[in-house]
Amino acid sequence: MTVTLQDVQAARGRIRDFIYCSPCPHSDELSRLTGQSVYLKLDNLQRTGAFKERGALNKILSLSEDERRRGVIAASAGNHAQAVAYHATQRGIRSRIVMPLMTPLVKVSSTMNFGAEVILHGANYDEACAEALRLGEEDGMTFLHPFDDGDVIAGQGTIGLELLEQVSGLQAVVVPVGGGGLIGGVACAIKELNPKVRIIGVQTERLPSMLHATEAGQPVTVPAEATIADGIAVRRAGSLTLPLVQRYVDELVTVDEEEIANAILILLEREKLLAEGAGAVALAALLQHKTLLNGHATAVLVCGGNIDVSLLSRIIERGLVKDGRRTRLRIHLTDRPGALHSLTRIIAEARANIVQTSHDRAHYGVNLGDTVIDVTLETRGNAHIDEISRMLTDSGYRHQRIE
Repeated sequence: MTVTLQDVQAARGRIRDFIYCSPCPHSDELSRLTGQSVYLKLDNLQRTGAFKERGALNKILSLSEDERRRGVIAASAGNHAQAVAYHATQRGIRSRIVMPLMTPLVKVSSTMNFGAEVILHGANYDEACAEALRLGEEDGMTFLHPFDDGDVIAGQGTIGLELLEQVSGLQAVVVPVGGGGLIGGVACAIKELNPKVRIIGVQTERLPSMLHATEAGQPVTVPAEATIADGIAVRRAGSLTLPLVQRYVDELVTVDEEEIANAILILLEREKLLAEGAGAVALAALLQHKTLLNGHATAVLVCGGNIDVSLLSRIIERGLVKDGRRTRLRIHLTDRPGALHSLTRIIAEARANIVQTSHDRAHYGVNLGDTVIDVTLETRGNAHIDEISRMLTDSGYRHQRIE
């Protein structure tokens, strides 16, 4: 095998003094929602906001003096980039990171602030990786792969050792999967020490590269797709990680974009935890009952929290709409003084709050002398929206809900 339990244990001894041993608290609320006994492994609390520090640091500490002198280069959509930048800079090692052009600004800025030279190149990770390999060869820098490297995999596997110590009677672990470095290391560590623990991997439905690789028996390249889980947007599983997944992982499942967004919102609202898309996919699988678990003591990896605030605001707004706590109604009314006042009086009586309004006198089949107003409301749920609709109908207003 590419990585052994001894490699993971050695990595732990190497990085222990520099990596935060993230907590793994039990969640009563998520246990109720999922039907499991849920423990959240919070590696989103690492210094750079993600688990990637473990593998990057283990690799950096394994470099020779000559390799340190020549510097390191990496390709990453963000989290590996920040981990390499931070830990290389801390040790006086020059770092260069190639990031895809569409990488969220928060990750680009953080990587630069941690001391790396950032180059934006390519439409996706694969194109950025090819450029990083070219530049590394050209300039004699050591390439630090984000997942398909034995030292990196062993570093990520230290999470597994911590979980066995933190969760008494651990029965299952649910892990986000991109290229497979995280789940490969974690699964190796846990299964070698306790083979009875189930390991479930979760990928985004748009880029199920590891799932396809296990079905084909070899890495295959899947078509490029945009996803809010950009941290696991990997088109091809690793050649080193695939054997580990084949040997140790019990189940691979996928989740879609809406399910990921819902998990982000639930973590934020119910647990007061900020997770990026890749950091929320494991919980998404449990919330949607995608696995075969039934009441198990289950550790869920919340492995990253570096989310773009613009994306977060859209997720929150969409979540409120889906949950019936925000709605938009299109209401027809006569275009005369006092008409809007009469309408808002009904809305006020229904105890709904107006967030936004927009008048239109030319579209939506409006009669001359009439107008249409789109009203966005804060509401208490779908039953409250139905109540508002009945009150408008009883008052003679023609209206519809804008989905």
